[in-house]
Amino acid sequence: MIVHRHRAAALAAVLTAAALSLSACGSAGSTAKSGDAAKSGGAKSGGAVDARTATSLADFGGMDGLVAAAKKEGKLHVITLPRDWANYGKLMDDFKAKYGIEIEDENPDGSSQDEINAIKSRKGQDRAPDTVDLGSAFALSAAKEGLLAPYKVAGFDKIPATMKDPAGLRVNDYGGYISIGCDAKRVATCPQTFADLLKPEYKGQVALNGNPTKSGSAFGGVYAAALANGGSLDDIQPGIDFFAKLKQSGNFNPVESTPATVEKGETPISIDWSYLNAGYTDEFKGKGVDWKVAVPSDGSYAQYYNQAVNKDAPHPAAARLWLEYLYSVEGQNGFLGGYATPALFDAMKKDGTLDTAAAAKLPTVEKPFTTFPSSDQVDKAKKVVTDNWAKAIAG
Repeated sequence: MIVHRHRAAALAAVLTAAALSLSACGSAGSTAKSGDAAKSGGAKSGGAVDARTATSLADFGGMDGLVAAAKKEGKLHVITLPRDWANYGKLMDDFKAKYGIEIEDENPDGSSQDEINAIKSRKGQDRAPDTVDLGSAFALSAAKEGLLAPYKVAGFDKIPATMKDPAGLRVNDYGGYISIGCDAKRVATCPQTFADLLKPEYKGQVALNGNPTKSGSAFGGVYAAALANGGSLDDIQPGIDFFAKLKQSGNFNPVESTPATVEKGETPISIDWSYLNAGYTDEFKGKGVDWKVAVPSDGSYAQYYNQAVNKDAPHPAAARLWLEYLYSVEGQNGFLGGYATPALFDAMKKDGTLDTAAAAKLPTVEKPFTTFPSSDQVDKAKKVVTDNWAKAIAG
């Protein structure tokens, strides 16, 4: 069964290779035994290291020490990572093959908020998530709440300062633009902008990937709609008003957009991240779906997802090894292979390790998004969406 997560470039000739990365700013189970998950046996100056407090490879005496400690734990518990999201299926398979560490991926169709809830509700349990992959709004909140552990991967210094917490509590990993996906076999003329979505021929066809009060991708869709309708990073309300208008016109489709609903034709127009919509183009080729992707010029909005380690991770060494893998050349090119722009795009392009063939396949962006919301702007926007979304689309 195909599942989907609600979460929330030399993309092409029009977008410089670094448009995203140059300007991103902000961007019940058994209880674990006290000595098992908390301590890992990595070598450091001849002694054991407490993986839970390790902040870099140096604390393990290098990569070999971290690998040994992670293998001793033997397991990694992740959450809400669907295999069809930014190439995560291949990334997880390759990590397991490389290190022999089993990965348990729970609730792959969950949301960023589900991840935060799991950290809180499963504290001290061996089924708590070791790492989380969060939309920016949710990552900022989790860091503020003290839920995350500081960790700097080997390539940390190559990641722009605007794309990471200075202590490594959360770090941008991969990103994309809000886009409009459309099945050209079911829709005569695919929409290119948010303004187009209000046209009467799209009645009952326009869907979001989840609820913006919980979903990073849907939240991004509302922010993009706000920018297309007179709003700003300080004012997301016009985005909510746009979807209320879309609902009143009969064009809004309340069905949550997933790969399954796309394939079945239930959501012929989907507002979602560019890497997901671009992935559908390949995924459903030959299955009767002619999926086209447009990044709307009237509502250009981009976001990176953030990687972070749970402060109380039951497998703290494996958690840190997973991050090292994701930020390695192999991991970053893996995201790129899933149509997402990796955080180390610029650095890898400069040193010749970027997969240029994969980079050339990224969707065209006419108006690069260059100013990202601050933590305060995101907090304000989240509150406005939480307070007003349900009533805007009710009825």
